[in-house]
Amino acid sequence: QVQLVESGGGLARPGGSLRLSCAASGFTFSNYAMGWFRQAPGKEREFVATISWNGLDTYYANSMKGLFTVSRDNAKNTLYLQMNSLKPEDTAVYYCSARRIGGITYVPSLYDYWGQGTQVTVSS
Repeated sequence: QVQLVESGGGLARPGGSLRLSCAASGFTFSNYAMGWFRQAPGKEREFVATISWNGLDTYYANSMKGLFTVSRDNAKNTLYLQMNSLKPEDTAVYYCSARRIGGITYVPSLYDYWGQGTQVTVSS
């Protein structure tokens, strides 16, 4: 059974940091490109970052470049998102996703599996 379980969300102050994790099971993690997306209340799901199966290629939404870092540990079947300099507008549910064929992409419909999400709230 495929599972993607996000963790590490919570409350952060503006300017603070959080590190999200996504534990994968039920599929060969190292064969999949992975992505992070987020969805704020009343808004559509938004691309955050993606990483290739081997971690060598990454791609970020413009607003996250230099602030967020995506990484993976294939030995631990885990995806990470380091978020720095957080802003209130980063408040959202953050989802990890997995894509078997085609490499990295920012298009959510091209991902095969999704986690349930973890809430990130940035507030003073």
